[in-house]
Amino acid sequence: MANETSLKTEKQLNVFEKYLTIWVALCIVGGIVLGKVAPGVAQSLDGMAIYVGGAPVVSIPIAICLFFMMYPIMVKIDFAEVVKAGKSPKPVLLTLIVNWGIKPFTMFAIATFFLGYVFRGMIPGTEIVKDGTEVELWRSYISGAILLGIAPCTAMVLMWGYLARGNQGHTLVMVAINSLTMLVLYGLLGGWLLGVNQMPVPWQALLLSIAIYVALPLVAGYFSRKWIIQAKGQAWFQAKFLHVLTPVSIIALLATLVLLFSFKGETIVANPLTILWIAIPLFIQTVLIFAITYALARMLKFSYEDAAPSAMIGASNHFEVAIATATMLYGLSSGAALATVVGVLIEVPVMLMLVKVCLRTQDWFGNRMGAAYPISLETPAAADSRPA
Repeated sequence: MANETSLKTEKQLNVFEKYLTIWVALCIVGGIVLGKVAPGVAQSLDGMAIYVGGAPVVSIPIAICLFFMMYPIMVKIDFAEVVKAGKSPKPVLLTLIVNWGIKPFTMFAIATFFLGYVFRGMIPGTEIVKDGTEVELWRSYISGAILLGIAPCTAMVLMWGYLARGNQGHTLVMVAINSLTMLVLYGLLGGWLLGVNQMPVPWQALLLSIAIYVALPLVAGYFSRKWIIQAKGQAWFQAKFLHVLTPVSIIALLATLVLLFSFKGETIVANPLTILWIAIPLFIQTVLIFAITYALARMLKFSYEDAAPSAMIGASNHFEVAIATATMLYGLSSGAALATVVGVLIEVPVMLMLVKVCLRTQDWFGNRMGAAYPISLETPAAADSRPA
């Protein structure tokens, strides 16, 4: 039954989401080719920037791409659902503790162990980051991993929770709470851990990154959602507006990746195993956080429909914000930006694997397991979060 449900729900993924890993791989190839054929294109685009104190802080083309990457995510969120969290506080508390009290530090430790010790001899060289500081490449890759680890997912996790037959009400509540929490904790944790990694921390750029890539689309999404529903109605918003908007986020992501890899092409061609060295700690981190959260949910006697999305939220990353922040802090051509893109590359296959793990272990939660929820993938908030 679980396998039938998985096959049925996987059909709901649109072509961009279902084959995201393939699109990312094509963008890698396209970016490398672009960097070879027209090396000045990406540099010219990245040179179109907002300058603060004589230094480029915000790349305008990248900022536009990344806004359209984030806005479709934020406009789907109904923040009125947050008030329902009090009805089932334990899953919310577990998710917050894992996302902000465990995950950032396990990511830092795992990335440092593998990239700073095990693979360090295989990652030679240095780079000049955006503020002119020269840093070792392995430190830059660790920084990208850090930025992934402190960015809890607020987008694709809705898909993973749905495919795992989880409580989409809980998932939506955590998407809203994580979006709000990131406004405060992302900068604080990111600045501190990057400093521990001995990377320059341009606080002005970090705070500006949060404002542009989290706060701005969050506010735009909230008010435009409210206005559109008032003007056109809930049904039109769900059936028409979101249907058109759904691919926009991923198209913007892919456009950003082409630019990024046009810069990193020479590095990848010279050392193709770099992607693998970065992917290994990211994979281990994802599986570890999933296992920790899933096990704790079972110990705390959660229902399956609460345990599955709790584990998914902890395991997945908000790679859009991570890419945006790495690009703003260290530049489009930085190792940190490359590491965040590797997170995109492995996210879909790894999370689909974990969805199957959930579906095959439903009986771990005994008769607490709930039925599948008939909730639209685009508007999971439209259904009740818990069966009567």
